[in-house]
Amino acid sequence: MLKKAQNQEGKLRVTAAAPSNRPATDRLTVLLAHFEQAGFPLHEPKLLQPAGVFLDRSGEDFRGHLYLTTDASGAELCLRPEYTIPVCLDYLASPEAGAAASFAYGGSIFRAPPHGEAGDGEFLQAGIESFGRDDREAADAEILGAALDAAKAAGAAGLSVRIGDAGLVGAFLDGLDLPPVWRRRVEVGHARGQGVADIFAPPKRNGSEQAGVLAALTKVDPADARRLVEDLLSIAGITAVGGRSAAEIAERFLDQATLAEGAGVSVEKRALAEAFFAIEGPPDIASAALRKLAEDAKLDLTAALDSFDTRASFIAARGLDLDDMVFSASFARHLDYYSGFVFEARASASSEPVVGGGRYDRLLKTLGAKSDIPAVGAAIWIDRLESAARAGDAA
Repeated sequence: MLKKAQNQEGKLRVTAAAPSNRPATDRLTVLLAHFEQAGFPLHEPKLLQPAGVFLDRSGEDFRGHLYLTTDASGAELCLRPEYTIPVCLDYLASPEAGAAASFAYGGSIFRAPPHGEAGDGEFLQAGIESFGRDDREAADAEILGAALDAAKAAGAAGLSVRIGDAGLVGAFLDGLDLPPVWRRRVEVGHARGQGVADIFAPPKRNGSEQAGVLAALTKVDPADARRLVEDLLSIAGITAVGGRSAAEIAERFLDQATLAEGAGVSVEKRALAEAFFAIEGPPDIASAALRKLAEDAKLDLTAALDSFDTRASFIAARGLDLDDMVFSASFARHLDYYSGFVFEARASASSEPVVGGGRYDRLLKTLGAKSDIPAVGAAIWIDRLESAARAGDAA
């Protein structure tokens, strides 16, 4: 069993060192009590976590945000920078792995301020995770509702909720049938919050010589172009660059050529992408607009939109007003492991999210599971919750 963070009397407690902010700690206690009442038992992962698991997903640039150390064997460890991955690892190491299970967490996370900036690198965070449920739409609604209810109980009422759907975006891109390199570019750009114009803008070229080579590659059969690049590298005596083989370098050249020439992206496909990502509004209105677009473009989005509507029904059944939410096809959370429903809740349009989360069915397989496991979760930033509560009290 995963260990529960409780004291001898069975009462919830904050187990990690917390910043010396009594109001924030009190709000954390309220959140954790609310989560337990909602059926999410508290679990506290270790403070020290393997650093590689975070660097593998966020890249080496993330190293500067970690508080790092090594153990006696030389293995690199870090103070946990977030909770989701540590909770996932503990779940996979437990007897519950693969079965339906839900957990809450709360305590300190640690992220170093950007280089040259002053600031405390310790933050309080609380949240919930749900694993192994096949009724995905109901689980999505439960996580959203439980997170918003807890935030309200802790003093942050009237948050503005924005939702998106990475699964729906994936279904749309399946129908759009872009070349793989363009699909990757759209997926990455969407996750980073880029607009369609920026996503489809030709990449900058590094000199006229490279531009000429790239243009020439688009005019021959891809297999012939790949062999040509590999032959040129072989003649030059180049077998690997930066860990990439000649074949991988050739593939990269072909990808650059496809992007530079806009190959595979017709005016019609770009216009369709612009129309899709521009759809925004309350879920019911957005669903109707998406179905109309799919019908006009002869795209099969039926399964994805049926799931969308089912989720909306479960959300409404929890007493949440759909008209108070905004669905945006362009909305994505800036973590590439999200695979479905995503959401954020803010106190105002200019503030940072108080609550954020979503579905990440593919993450656990990358952490060691034998297959994908349904998973969805939400996190609440206590400092932002505190600011939202104070703003509400002052209004």
